[in-house]
Amino acid sequence: SVTALPPQVCAQLCRRPCYCPWVPPRCPRGSPLVLDGCGCCKICARRLGEPCDFLHVCDQSQGLVCDYSMAPAGTGATCNFEDNEEGCEVNGRVYRDGEVFQPSCKLQCRCLDGGFTCIPLCQEDVRLPTPDCPYPRRVEVPGKCCPEWICEARDQHLLRDAGAASPPLPYPCQEWSTEWSACSVTCGVGFSARVSNQNRYCRLETQRRLCMARPCPALPAASPA
Repeated sequence: SVTALPPQVCAQLCRRPCYCPWVPPRCPRGSPLVLDGCGCCKICARRLGEPCDFLHVCDQSQGLVCDYSMAPAGTGATCNFEDNEEGCEVNGRVYRDGEVFQPSCKLQCRCLDGGFTCIPLCQEDVRLPTPDCPYPRRVEVPGKCCPEWICEARDQHLLRDAGAASPPLPYPCQEWSTEWSACSVTCGVGFSARVSNQNRYCRLETQRRLCMARPCPALPAASPA
């Protein structure tokens, strides 16, 4: 807890009128400008674990007080949480125990017992090629935090891989392919696949097409309540 000083000690430390430097100090990240203990000049607020005294006050916006409990004879005090409340410091800012914060738009974290745990806010899903989107690609979208999936056109896909692609063969390609697989679903629209080299560069690739073994039976109508 903060030790209250007698009025005569405050009078010795706090001189009137105030004499402050013209230019306020430049504070490190996470340390705001506050008035000193005399209420005269602006100083950088002390952070968690930093030394403090009557003039050099702690950052009250973070719930910090000047703790003299571990200091002999009232010297060597440090900034600590009030009532010994634990917290955590991330990027120069102190968060209280149980407080939820976002260090970036992609993470949400929670301070817990002096440490913190985070969960991603962007979905880490995987999109497989489909007949309507054979070349999915994840890209960063300007103005948005999380990357999004886009369907790349076949011509753009070939141009992007042109450097690694083989040049067209000078002789006709000997076409080869497997049989189409069974439909992926027993009813309704699904897809079947095969491996074939029937493409521009005569390379083996997996091809897919839509299929439907039979229509799905209609669902029974819901009975009235």
